[in-house]
Amino acid sequence: MDRRHFIGAASASLAASPAQAQGQREAQAGGTGSVSYSVDVTIERKLPGKPHQGKVLAAIQPHCDDVPIFAAGTVLKLIDEGYTGVLITMSNDSMAGAGSSIGDIVLKNERDTQEAARRLGLKEAIFLNYPNHNMDGWPILEMRARLVFLFRLLKVDTVLVYDPAALYERNPDHYVTAKAVESACWTAASEWDYPEHFRAGLTPHGPQEKYYFARGPQLVNRVVDIGPYIDQKVRVNLANVTQGPAGSQGARLRKALAQKGRKLPLLGDDDDTANRQYTKTFALARDRLRGRAHGLDYAEYFHYVPADESDVEDYVAKNSVPL
Repeated sequence: MDRRHFIGAASASLAASPAQAQGQREAQAGGTGSVSYSVDVTIERKLPGKPHQGKVLAAIQPHCDDVPIFAAGTVLKLIDEGYTGVLITMSNDSMAGAGSSIGDIVLKNERDTQEAARRLGLKEAIFLNYPNHNMDGWPILEMRARLVFLFRLLKVDTVLVYDPAALYERNPDHYVTAKAVESACWTAASEWDYPEHFRAGLTPHGPQEKYYFARGPQLVNRVVDIGPYIDQKVRVNLANVTQGPAGSQGARLRKALAQKGRKLPLLGDDDDTANRQYTKTFALARDRLRGRAHGLDYAEYFHYVPADESDVEDYVAKNSVPL
């Protein structure tokens, strides 16, 4: 995929049906009819104060531009509401970006990712360094084990990652990362898996809350209002100078137009303005279309999985009385 040109005509279709998630109607096998999936869509808005104080999130991506593109606004919102968190990058990012060699590209992308994590307000950028575009050839069991260790060590409550059930995802790094995270969340909460962790002082702890994003069709049940954070999201994406999708594209366009004796007022009169406006207007056009479909300025889409809540625990908490 050319990451600098990831926005296509398909984005426009997202605005066509404000009340429905993508892919809610699929043809039944054999073509004999159709089945309808009814999904309630919740709009998640900025909450006052710090309601998530003490909670920890992990934003997990195969490549350095995935979280900035699809989930940076939501990460910024959650951090603003009291979360702390980390950014985990699964691949070595060796196959995308401008550089003099593969090693040069890896180093540049690593530095970009560290800066993006800083701009997101996250505590740390962690790199697992699996081979870019070849993660499907690596044992998912090993990835799961490493993620389980991190989830337990960091006491991660919430993850943001690619949707393991999304349709038509062609990048193996994306769907392998999604599957590894999905299984690690469940395994990390088990008292029987990886007992050596407990001898080192860790305890069972698996993320219960998930924000799953996707490039293609998915069942969307959560629309996050990122309007208050859009300028910060622009700044996060501008950190990905090497791989895009924004980087210095605005400045390049401004220069190319000037050489033809032309000017685009949107881009302003300096490179910094050009890059910010290009990113906001073109690279993040998807967010504007998704927001418009729900009466918002900008939005990010997710399949949201809430924490499991036991009916028994809830009943006991509400109805138990002193002896």
